[in-house]
Amino acid sequence: MQKKTKLFPVFLHLFFILLSACFVIPLVVVISASFTSEEWLTAGNGLSILPHGFTTAAYASAFRNGARLIRAYAVTIIQSGLGTLLSCIVAGMAAYALSRRQFRFRMPITVIIFFTMLFSAGMIPTYIIYAKYYGLSDNFLIYILPGMTGGAYYTMVFRTFFKSLPESLFESAHLDGASELRIFARIIVPLSKPVFASVGFMTLVAKWNDYTTSMIYIRDENLYTLQYLLQRMMEEVEFLKNLSRGMMGSITMSAADIPSETLRYAMCVIAAGPMLLIFPFFQKYFSTGLTIGAVKE
Repeated sequence: MQKKTKLFPVFLHLFFILLSACFVIPLVVVISASFTSEEWLTAGNGLSILPHGFTTAAYASAFRNGARLIRAYAVTIIQSGLGTLLSCIVAGMAAYALSRRQFRFRMPITVIIFFTMLFSAGMIPTYIIYAKYYGLSDNFLIYILPGMTGGAYYTMVFRTFFKSLPESLFESAHLDGASELRIFARIIVPLSKPVFASVGFMTLVAKWNDYTTSMIYIRDENLYTLQYLLQRMMEEVEFLKNLSRGMMGSITMSAADIPSETLRYAMCVIAAGPMLLIFPFFQKYFSTGLTIGAVKE
């Protein structure tokens, strides 16, 4: 019995090591492929952990028009950061109100918010409202205003966490003459760092990876997000490659020399790199926030 007990942690560690490798190895392979020569990839040699024929041609092609990429990075960083901040503030304040027993309409409003999690208005009505009535087409605010409420799900996450806080905290604060806004800012927010970090990180990732908003509402290239710009760049590369083949190589532009295969992997690294660098700073709070509501003390 003791041997089984001792062996179990070993197998458990091996299992999680293998599971981690399943996530890490594809990432390493993508980074390696972005530095691999185009000839190696197109020859059908497959992918490997180490790059073959080390080259930075894919990144040189991606940054050939660096102004477009830098502008898209700026748009994405601003809309992701500002959108995440406002979403957490608005959703947190709404959830705080819904978690207070003295708020008379908390149950009807909670039911309405929950209802929106089950049913969506659909793409066409949403487009008509945002583009025609609100005038958000080709407007930077399209990235901020629609998602500023934080969404029904995150509001419910905040509400669940706030309800788990001791009621004596609020009673003591009220006896000291603190207003609801002061209680939220000085008591709730400091005690809710795990849930704010978890919701903030998930919102940040969703906004960073969003390309459909640009695809549907934006025509001005100066307002493209990074993800949508990278998609457009790949379409342009494929168009040039196909055009050069159709004209039997008569195009003077070195379209045939563009490393389209390695460029795909380089763009994956360019798009995912910032999130990979940010995650370690959120990991402590993120792992704590995932267990919200799982244990009742």
